[in-house]
Amino acid sequence: MNYIKSFVKGTEDAMPSGAETVGRLCDRVSSSTLLDDRRDAVRALKSLSKKYRVEVGSQALPHLIEVLRSDSNDDEIIAYALETLFNLSTIDVDDEGDMVAQPETILTFIESFIAVTENVILALNMIEKDSFAARWAAVRLLTSLLRGKPNELQQIILIMPMGISRVMDLLAESREVIRNDALLALIELTRGNSNIQKIVAFENGFESIFNIIREEGSSDGGVVVEDCLLLLLHLLKSNTSNQQFFKEGSLIQHLTPFFDIDPESPWSAQKNANFHLMLKVIRTLVSPSNPSNMTSSCQLAMQHCLLLRKLSDLLMATGIPTDILTETINTVSELIRGCNENQQYFASVMAPWDPPRPALVVLLMSMVNAQQPFQLRCAVLYCFQCFLHKNAMGQSQIISTLLPSSLEPQDVSVGQLLCGGLFSVSDSLTNWLAATALSHALRSNNDAKHQLLRVQLATAPGNPPITLIRQITNIVHQTTFLQTRVGLLCLLCGWLTNCPVAVSHFLDNSTTVSFLLSQVAENGTDLEFVMHGVCALLLGICIIDNDGSVSQYTKESLIELIVARVGIERFCDALNCVPQHDIYTKALQKPQPSADEPDHLLLNHTFAKLFKTQEDVIIKTVSNLEDVKKEEEVKAAMKAHDSIVNEYKTLIREQDSKLEAFKGKCNKLEADLTSSASLLSERDAQVQQLKDQYNLLKLTQGTSGDETTAVMTKRIDDLNQQIIAKDNELKSCQQTISELKAQGDVKLSENPSADEKSQKDIISMQQELNRLSITLKEKEEELAKMTNASTSAVVQQADAASDALIAEKVAMQSQLADSKHKLDCAVVEKNQIKEENASLKQKLAEAENQIEELQKTASEHVAKYIESNSVCETIKKEQDDLLILLSDQEEKLSTYKKKLRGLGAEVSSDEGEDEYEGGDLNEEESETNNVNGEGA
Repeated sequence: MNYIKSFVKGTEDAMPSGAETVGRLCDRVSSSTLLDDRRDAVRALKSLSKKYRVEVGSQALPHLIEVLRSDSNDDEIIAYALETLFNLSTIDVDDEGDMVAQPETILTFIESFIAVTENVILALNMIEKDSFAARWAAVRLLTSLLRGKPNELQQIILIMPMGISRVMDLLAESREVIRNDALLALIELTRGNSNIQKIVAFENGFESIFNIIREEGSSDGGVVVEDCLLLLLHLLKSNTSNQQFFKEGSLIQHLTPFFDIDPESPWSAQKNANFHLMLKVIRTLVSPSNPSNMTSSCQLAMQHCLLLRKLSDLLMATGIPTDILTETINTVSELIRGCNENQQYFASVMAPWDPPRPALVVLLMSMVNAQQPFQLRCAVLYCFQCFLHKNAMGQSQIISTLLPSSLEPQDVSVGQLLCGGLFSVSDSLTNWLAATALSHALRSNNDAKHQLLRVQLATAPGNPPITLIRQITNIVHQTTFLQTRVGLLCLLCGWLTNCPVAVSHFLDNSTTVSFLLSQVAENGTDLEFVMHGVCALLLGICIIDNDGSVSQYTKESLIELIVARVGIERFCDALNCVPQHDIYTKALQKPQPSADEPDHLLLNHTFAKLFKTQEDVIIKTVSNLEDVKKEEEVKAAMKAHDSIVNEYKTLIREQDSKLEAFKGKCNKLEADLTSSASLLSERDAQVQQLKDQYNLLKLTQGTSGDETTAVMTKRIDDLNQQIIAKDNELKSCQQTISELKAQGDVKLSENPSADEKSQKDIISMQQELNRLSITLKEKEEELAKMTNASTSAVVQQADAASDALIAEKVAMQSQLADSKHKLDCAVVEKNQIKEENASLKQKLAEAENQIEELQKTASEHVAKYIESNSVCETIKKEQDDLLILLSDQEEKLSTYKKKLRGLGAEVSSDEGEDEYEGGDLNEEESETNNVNGEGA
């Protein structure tokens, strides 16, 4: 027995090491001519590849690649070689949980393998083998290589012909193990590469994924459904092209059946994971970071396919895990954000309570409840924010719930919940959430800001009501919670921005400005510096949007207070501290509020954007007090100028009204002329009737002369009455013409600054009107005489009808023809008068336009004349001063020369001076001659 033990012990001591064993096996793989020997050697390498990974990787890697190249017809040896490579490229742990090899070693093996592109091509070619072992090993190896060096492998596969298609074909594999590993390979292949994502999408990747999800049981499925959703998320995230393809391919409707769940089914961990990924897919399609047109189209498509309804029902359901409920609220928030149709639908959703209540009210009840989880309350705030985004009607409805209404005592409104949360004394987070929610109801809505100023609160029995803005200010002064104070200050900043009326109400409280200045001047902790910056921003908004209605705190006085009590440098430092803080940076990144700790939730996205836009403006305004003063002076001058402009506008309106009156009178005159023309035509008809009656009398000679005389007399009386009516109408026309003349005189007197040419035009038009009126009167008189003459002729002919019928007939015909001719001439002249009247009205309108243009030109010339006159006066004054100085200088120079000559010094005289002295002498001589001449 001892002999046997010693032999065994000696055998164990003589066993080779792992490296030696691997070396021998590598020699067998490279040198054996029999396939079975090589297959056995590769099988042995596979079994050693986990324990002796470094040795196998360093020695056998080239031999394994050669096996893939030379023995590709034998599926068994190929499977062993691929499994060995998979073991070499995968981080594995032993039974005790320790890593077999370091990641650096594995990356070295992967780099050595993919250094030659043909090796990757060999591995992809193995995917098409029918052998289960070979195909499965090839898929697993590809996944492992992609996890180690994703970018390099993606580029190699991308340029290979049909490289991605080969992997996509594996999704239709009937053997689920291979299909599931193909999903893992595609997840790694599509990670962060938009080009591969597009190719997978166009290779019917979406349809294949949804088919697998349905086969695996949708939301109740296992880990395969999770892998499918993760691949779907990779294909859609940050890929606008795939999102467009997904939407246009009517694939959004495939998301709805996923949410058909049994209310009584348990929520397992896998189901939670599946729901989380599906909600992330939906949020990817409607993310605010996507192009706006893409987001809106996906939102409407999800509403039309009842997906929004399914999610809303899920919100109101019971037994939903908190994390799923929170993510569902966030998803619904982005589904309704900025989409008016979805917002209206969500406003109509009712919770299945007794009595039913709006879903928005139920969610806000959770937000102001301190017992609810922090993330859930933030999600409700985000939902409320998205509901009011670009929803002016919703904002007005929210504000209206704060005003007095006819609600039943048991009804709870949104306004009551917000006020309750705003003034809660036990939870600072509730105060912040309520203040932020109310600020979203005021965003970019000045009407809502004005309406909120009307809200009054009853603080205590017997005390008078107090306005909401005053109550918020009082809480800011009194509270010791930093989060509450910052939330209320942010609300005030949003309320006062671009609303001078709200600024006036805020500044009415005399202690407000002092409090803000004291906060900016104080030192504090890191978070308190954020609050100081918010106070500085609120002060700056009070300066920018100040209309000067509070005389104690105008723009200038507020800047002077900042300079005196804080200093410009300290004020600017307080503002600059906010953008440097991580809280501000995190709030500015995305609209959804989030924080690691509830106490760190101080700023929201809307306020961060407001701060970013107002910071530079406030610093420039506060740093330039003189510019502010000049700006105020300019505004005062502009107000004065506006008042003058308004006066001129009033004057122009009066002139326009007078012009309209003139036009009305002209239209009336035209109507009168038209009636006159109709009367003339009637007269023509009556004359024709007289002619017909005369012819009738001629034919019936048996009629007595008395009857003929009576008939003609009656006709003459009718004609006289018509002539009298025509005279009355002519008088009214003459009166209208006189009124137009008087109005023309008034118009001329209202424009005294017109030039001489325009006045002459107006005078000539008035003279033309007078001439036309006289002409019209003469023509009418002539017409009357002609009518009387024709009437008398008819009477005479009637009396002498029995004596000389033939002579009477000839005379009557000649006179009637003559009368008709004169009537036609009168009608022509009347039409000419009408045309001349129309041309005169046109000339009058043109003259009025010329007068207005001349007034403008004259005012411009007067302004230029005043300006040039002032410049000329200045130049003339300067020239006079210069002449005086030159004359004084000349006199001094002459005096000095005389003194020098008196002292005996030789002084040269200038030519001009000699001439001047000679001129004086000649003048004296001429004066002497004149005197002598007078004496003589």
